[in-house]
Amino acid sequence: MSGVLVGVLGLVLLFVLIIFHTPIGVAMALTGFTMVGYLIGFGPAFSLFGAEGKEVVSSEGLAVVASFILMGAFANLSGLAQDLYRLAYAFLGHLRGGLALATVGACAGFGSVSGSSVATTATMTQIALPEMVRRGYSTTLSTGSIAAGGTLGMLIPPSIVMIIYGILTEEFIIALFAAAIIPGILSVLVYFVAISIIVRVNPAAGPVGTKVTRSEKLKIIKESWGVIFLATVVSGGLYTGIFSPGESASVGVCVAFCFAWWRKKLSWRAFFDTLIDAAGTTGLIYVIIIGAHIFSYFMTLSGLPELIVDSIEASGLSKYVVLVLLYVMFIILGSIFDTVAAMVITLPFVYPLIVSLGFDPIWWGVINVIVMEVGMITPPIGMNVFVMHGMAKDVPLTTIFKGITPFVLADFVRLGLVTAFPVLALWLPKYWGMI
Repeated sequence: MSGVLVGVLGLVLLFVLIIFHTPIGVAMALTGFTMVGYLIGFGPAFSLFGAEGKEVVSSEGLAVVASFILMGAFANLSGLAQDLYRLAYAFLGHLRGGLALATVGACAGFGSVSGSSVATTATMTQIALPEMVRRGYSTTLSTGSIAAGGTLGMLIPPSIVMIIYGILTEEFIIALFAAAIIPGILSVLVYFVAISIIVRVNPAAGPVGTKVTRSEKLKIIKESWGVIFLATVVSGGLYTGIFSPGESASVGVCVAFCFAWWRKKLSWRAFFDTLIDAAGTTGLIYVIIIGAHIFSYFMTLSGLPELIVDSIEASGLSKYVVLVLLYVMFIILGSIFDTVAAMVITLPFVYPLIVSLGFDPIWWGVINVIVMEVGMITPPIGMNVFVMHGMAKDVPLTTIFKGITPFVLADFVRLGLVTAFPVLALWLPKYWGMI
């Protein structure tokens, strides 16, 4: 049996395992190990993957992932998300739709601390949704702004998905972070525009709020200094070269821990619960990455990715047509699978294809995340939509999907801009001499 045919059978086996609810990391590891064993023998496969697993687990990149997850957990425990929301509301709340604007702004800020879209959505649902309902905001605008704003945690550095992309492709992680800054700001701006259009068409959807006085703003800024300090230390230290990614994450953990302790939120029970939650999330990501390495090795050995790249190049299709087809594929996968799973399953095929077509892999890392963000709020699944529905069970799914529609359209505008003008992603890393 040819290697390519074995590769196709491996893909079929992988999707069968996924259909039967096998965890994605386990499914990739089992498929990769079984098929490599078939191709080169199970003895060499055992030796190879034992060494592979040890190398992956001991890598600095995964230590960075674990540290950022723990930092986000302590930041959430210490109440920094509430500080962000109050801070954003102080400057935006007096505008029509100001609470929705503040929610998106707070999602962006908390995403830069937590690095997780699901965590950002869950946290902001608890904080922002009751407040918007109390102030008479429409349910569609309220839920749409939270579900869409939550996706910003995937893109705005430090992004866990970006770190995983960097680990699997061996791209410079700090360059990926730098490349995501301007598209991240653009994400916030297009969501602001979407909210402004919604409340202009339907003023009752987002009533005007009370203007906060200058003295009250100063008071809120003083009360919110913790989250500003944490973001400045982590991001500033990283981009100025004072800290490596691992050091930046470790310092962030220490700072977030100190805030939780100083604010008297750190009981022994809360401390251990936070550690257990962070360890569970980290363990899940470790399994996915180990499985991805094993599956990627199998794909390379089978020759299937090379055949796909050669076939597409021989087809004569424009590289931009191929790019659009990839966008459609990732939006569909992102709406069905967990975003990390969707990325790691496809990287063995997509990354070589992107490089062969002449696209910059750093730029593609940003684009890949943006497209998966769209998938997170796209029917029929939409991970963020179901996270929100799970926490606000009285809100029908149809209402949430209706609410996110303007934001999906805004996402397509953002995707088009970063596609048409790659400089939006590449200027900063080039300016800072990272690429």
